[in-house]
Amino acid sequence: MADAAPLYETYMRAPLRFTRGEGVWLIAEDGERYLDFAAGVAVNSLGHAHPHLVAALKDQADKVWHLSNLYEVPGQESLGRRLTEATFADKVFFTNSGAEALECAIKTARRYHFAKGHPGKFHIITFEGAFHGRTLATIAAGGQEKYLEGFGPKAPGFLQVPFGDITAVKDAITEETAAILIEPVQGEGGIRPVPKEFMQELRQLCDEYGLLLVLDEVQSGVGRTGRLFAHEWSGVTPDIMAVAKGIGGGFPLGACLATNEAAAGMVAGTHGSTYGGNPLAMAVGNAVLDVVLEEGFLNHVRDVALVFRQGLAALKDRFPEIIEDIRGEGLMLGIKARIPTAELLKAVRAEKLLAVPAGDNVLRLLPPLTVTAEEAREGLARIERAAEKLSAAKAA
Repeated sequence: MADAAPLYETYMRAPLRFTRGEGVWLIAEDGERYLDFAAGVAVNSLGHAHPHLVAALKDQADKVWHLSNLYEVPGQESLGRRLTEATFADKVFFTNSGAEALECAIKTARRYHFAKGHPGKFHIITFEGAFHGRTLATIAAGGQEKYLEGFGPKAPGFLQVPFGDITAVKDAITEETAAILIEPVQGEGGIRPVPKEFMQELRQLCDEYGLLLVLDEVQSGVGRTGRLFAHEWSGVTPDIMAVAKGIGGGFPLGACLATNEAAAGMVAGTHGSTYGGNPLAMAVGNAVLDVVLEEGFLNHVRDVALVFRQGLAALKDRFPEIIEDIRGEGLMLGIKARIPTAELLKAVRAEKLLAVPAGDNVLRLLPPLTVTAEEAREGLARIERAAEKLSAAKAA
């Protein structure tokens, strides 16, 4: 047993080891350079070793790392204020991950109704194909059997309805319904954007029935779709929103944002986190916002996304036997493949390009938001070479 790996065998890891990164590039142990269009699953929003983020982390590391929430943390005040000024929200709770941000969002929604004198209103409507995290509550919210199997009874209070079916949503609402939870763009579910009209109908239903609209912007937020948050494309504002991934630029950081009204039940003692909002995370989160909120940054994301999207559409036309469709918004894009996603992933990886598999036979392309048009074209060239080889193999 001495030679057995010491880690849980819960990951299907690629046999790649990276020692450093530079912008959109990752450098492996053997010196090979890979174009990173996975970005740590949409986490490295500003690429690798961004000088402003590195400086912020180093500066804070010389001062204090951890305090706990027994004391005031100035970085929380500044980052919280900037997030509320830039969004619908009035209140923020800081976490370490997306799943924790979702847990906070779920608790906030349920506690709202409890505080209003309706403890029986705790059911949350979610959607097929959703992914909200790996905790017992968030796998129940996602409702996917492969994540639920073997972990005992599913946590109660979550009801999945078909994606995009407003009639099914209406039929699911009962006296026990507290909220509707949805990703503006399903990430893990296969890069499926929620139609703007559907999002608007959900907002209307929540208003009509006294429900809270909870958005999971863990993957789609912080500039990923070309707006600060993806729900902005629909003109709809939520009551509660979970954020993570890109907000830390690679440092573990999440946040639950809410209106004053929605957060009214979250009084002293109702929720907490030992590490959430620690000074290191706050320094990096503030540094990320320095860049993302800079004038012209989101225009850059939209401009590069257009180049990338058009290039992918051209590849779809050229290789219809490999590529069925192109999906997504901004730099949250997906190739729906006609061949198994694993084959396409292997082929692009052979061209030294990194991407992320998703549900519905989709390959996610999630480059850092700092990617240039030239780097996007380089990525397209590598996908093209992969498609050429796959097409030739298919013909043979």
